[in-house]
Amino acid sequence: MADSRLGLNELEAVLAVARRASFRQAAIDLDVSTTALSNTIAKLEASLETRLFNRTTRSVSLTEAGAMYLEQVGPALQEVRAALEAVRSHNAGPSGVLRINAFASAARAALLPLVLEFLQRYPKVHMDLVTEGRLVDIVADGFDLGVRAESLVPSDMIVIPIGPPQRYAVVGSPAYFAQHGRPHNPADLLKHQCIRIRLPNGAIYPWHFERAGEVTRLDVTGQLTLDEPSVAKAVVQEGVGLGFFMQQDVQAELDAGQFERVLEAWTPPRDNLCLYYPNRRNPSAALKAFTALARGHLPSKDQRG
Repeated sequence: MADSRLGLNELEAVLAVARRASFRQAAIDLDVSTTALSNTIAKLEASLETRLFNRTTRSVSLTEAGAMYLEQVGPALQEVRAALEAVRSHNAGPSGVLRINAFASAARAALLPLVLEFLQRYPKVHMDLVTEGRLVDIVADGFDLGVRAESLVPSDMIVIPIGPPQRYAVVGSPAYFAQHGRPHNPADLLKHQCIRIRLPNGAIYPWHFERAGEVTRLDVTGQLTLDEPSVAKAVVQEGVGLGFFMQQDVQAELDAGQFERVLEAWTPPRDNLCLYYPNRRNPSAALKAFTALARGHLPSKDQRG
């Protein structure tokens, strides 16, 4: 008969391995040895009489039973964490860990100032900020909060705007434009060298344009495909081709004259950046304090478009 007396450590172990798809990386997150983590999962599977993970020498993935387990246990574990933290913080003030998932440009542009101010106010809280390009289920993956463009936030989440509307920018170096000229509409880009963008799932990201209700998604051409914005910026600075970035990621280079912008009329403001989180019965003191701070920094109506 399966033993139902499971502790938080076992539940946290499943969540960490599922999130990382790696026993080694999960063990680092949990500050335990890989062997200890593997033994914890093996004992849990034996107790449940069900295999939760498919393991090979190269990969770790959830079984169907594991996915079902995670779907049910993930949200419940978040509630338990929050309840424990609420009790712990009742007299001592905010403490514990807050985990936030965001894409890198959002973290730099809007989230980091909030995080730094929060850490100064609440020294007992540890912030764990994960930046990645893929969209995640913050509840299932064990995050307290997420940051994304407003249109990408699930409808059942509580949303707090934290930054101005997002805007794309097509940029190149002065040397590139001196040699190759400037595109005047999106179709002209097919005559230029463009740095193509590979998404975390391997797909090539089309460049997005819009003007007066006309929307264009363009699969640009070029000799180089990259998946890291900092590398793409370095390549654009060398005059190799044109790049497609979020405006805040290249504002410093634009201000310094290292980049010049084209097709600005085709890249209007889009969504606001938003902090979002699920509605929980027992939010931790740290979560309540952080969301209160974010609301106190709401952008003005002009900034929000």
